[in-house]
Amino acid sequence: MKHTEKPKYSVRQNVCFMVRTAWEKRRRVLLLCVVLAAIQVALNLAQLYIAPEILVKVEQGAPVRELVQTIGFFTAVLFVLQGAAAYCEAVRMPGEIDVRCAIIRMISRKNGETSYPNVHDSKILKLEEQTQRATSDNDDAAEHIWHTLTELLANLGGFAVYLLLLCRLSRFLILLVVLTAAADFFVSHYINEWEYRHRDEREQYDKELYYFLDKPRQVQLAKEIRVFGLAPWLRELREKSLRALAAFITRREKTCLWANAADVVLTLMRNGIAYAYLIRQTLVQGWPASTFLLYFTAVSGAAAWVTGILTQCSQLHKESIDLSRVQEYLHIPEPFRFEGGLQPPAADGYELRLENVSFRYPGTEKDILKQMNLTIRPGERLAVVGLNGAGKTTMVMLLCGFYDPTEGRVLLNGQDIREFDRSAYYRLFSAVFQGFSILDTTIAECVAQTAENIDREKVERCLAQAGLTQAIAQFPQGINTHFGRDVYLDGVQLSGGQTQRLMLARALYKDGPILILDEPTAALDPIAENDIYQKYSDMTAGKTSVFISHRLASTRFCDRILFIADGGIAEEGTHQELLAKGGAYAELFAVQSRYYQEGGVQNAEES
Repeated sequence: MKHTEKPKYSVRQNVCFMVRTAWEKRRRVLLLCVVLAAIQVALNLAQLYIAPEILVKVEQGAPVRELVQTIGFFTAVLFVLQGAAAYCEAVRMPGEIDVRCAIIRMISRKNGETSYPNVHDSKILKLEEQTQRATSDNDDAAEHIWHTLTELLANLGGFAVYLLLLCRLSRFLILLVVLTAAADFFVSHYINEWEYRHRDEREQYDKELYYFLDKPRQVQLAKEIRVFGLAPWLRELREKSLRALAAFITRREKTCLWANAADVVLTLMRNGIAYAYLIRQTLVQGWPASTFLLYFTAVSGAAAWVTGILTQCSQLHKESIDLSRVQEYLHIPEPFRFEGGLQPPAADGYELRLENVSFRYPGTEKDILKQMNLTIRPGERLAVVGLNGAGKTTMVMLLCGFYDPTEGRVLLNGQDIREFDRSAYYRLFSAVFQGFSILDTTIAECVAQTAENIDREKVERCLAQAGLTQAIAQFPQGINTHFGRDVYLDGVQLSGGQTQRLMLARALYKDGPILILDEPTAALDPIAENDIYQKYSDMTAGKTSVFISHRLASTRFCDRILFIADGGIAEEGTHQELLAKGGAYAELFAVQSRYYQEGGVQNAEES
């Protein structure tokens, strides 16, 4: 998403969003913004008047005691104000972090609950990436905005006070201050915004550099680094990224040099004119040195307030752009029904039906499935086979409700699943998918998918069904052993087959009435695979199950087999019935059988 696009939410709307969030989570954040702004104005005024007031006492020949009292008074005021400011600064951060974390939780909730098609939408993925830019750090928009608003309030309040002071002197000085400060700001702003306008480029350099610094430290790459000798190549890539980043920084510094030069010229012009005007007034009206010092300091201070107002407005605008992305992401339309949807009916068994279903993935022109009709009866064990790309996994994705059909309907016990609360519908399913994710936790938590109220006996039983009891018994802490090493250095690394068994145990622990197994034995050797097949009847007892496999020998344990081809059901029946037909299923089974026999490869080549 380009920065030239107009944000969907205005500065006012984004500020209101942050204020509402703070009001709900940490109201003191709002109070501290106002209090700190008031303290800054008061502190600046005390610093403005301290020197002129002391000078007045000297000019009047006041006694030393009175001079010391004046100095002591201002010292006490500055001490109290600086102490109050330091205290407020110290206590503000936890509340601001809480507000940012509340927004992060909103984003995380959206990540986990948004409709599945959104997870693969490139525009939405880009938007989600931009929310990270706004919430990842203390200096990002979701937290830094409170500093921006504090500074803006302080600058507005300070300028108002200085405006009253200078109005008694000359409107000319006010005009001079405003014009030179504004000119200084806009010249410097345009140049200093160079990096902001190029921040996508900077982030790309940073991303590349971090990638090439982090990748060699990953255990997964250790073997490749040694076998293929990747270390020199990785160093070359890292050095290339460093050179690109250095060139970018050099360009930035050359550009910023002009901003500094413009600032010097405009400051000299403003101070020179103000100095000349105030000297003239001093000579004509006989001002004492204290009055001259007061007004000259006020001119410089007023310019700083004006520059501060413009700078903070610019900063607020930039932060508003980032916060607008956050709001856009949080309000992405959901194609699926969640809140307000019907709850799936409670039943002893569930029938799944595809009714004239066609489907094509978003952004493509070809239907993966075409006018498919299928009924999976309650308690039926269905196997789905076919060549790669035939649509087996796509069919399962539709049954699970991850996508809605392009045409037709998916029915649960005769009711369109689009009418259900999709989150409640997902709870009916236990599944082992081809691509799975495991968090670095304990084995028990991996299986139970929770850290609390784990049924340990059930965990042990599911691990036994998945054939992992013996392997886990070898770990020093059994099911309390940590899995993975990204978080825990003592974590174990399971083999591909063991990990797949762990995923099977996870599905069994959930114990949903509908079981989906998408290539659950792909990483297992034939003996281990056969062990799983022998337990398949126990695993699926009382459940509606769909089993996808590329090894046709596994399908004999199912009640019915579908052979998917050309976007539809080409053949269906039991294993023996399909072999008897002598069609595509029988032909594919014969080819696979030869490769599982001793000397099968050689025989296949000779035949």
